[in-house]
Amino acid sequence: MNVQNSINERIQHIVDSNDVVLFMKGIAKIPQCGFSAKVAQILNVIGANYKDINVLEDSDIREGIKTFSNWPTIPQLYVKGEFVGGCDIVREMYEQGELQDLFEQKGLSIKSNKTKI
Repeated sequence: MNVQNSINERIQHIVDSNDVVLFMKGIAKIPQCGFSAKVAQILNVIGANYKDINVLEDSDIREGIKTFSNWPTIPQLYVKGEFVGGCDIVREMYEQGELQDLFEQKGLSIKSNKTKI
């Protein structure tokens, strides 16, 4: 098995093992980039329970997640195994109420908060 397959399997396991996963730079309490901070803030505002994965601690995950999702940037949000998007997409979905709707459709409890941030 090649290295990329092994990394993909690790990422798939993380995504499958958690209802909501945010691959980010830093951790939710101490984000290390503005885009990661914004997505974590949105998830915190809606009251989502999520797993934060610090890609800065693992270069294999940091590079592998881009291949896994076919998305070039971090952060990346996954909900119930589905890739949602990066900062701009998550922010737009939140502002339109679509992110909250997605969580509800997937059976995940959140605060029904549609405040602008």
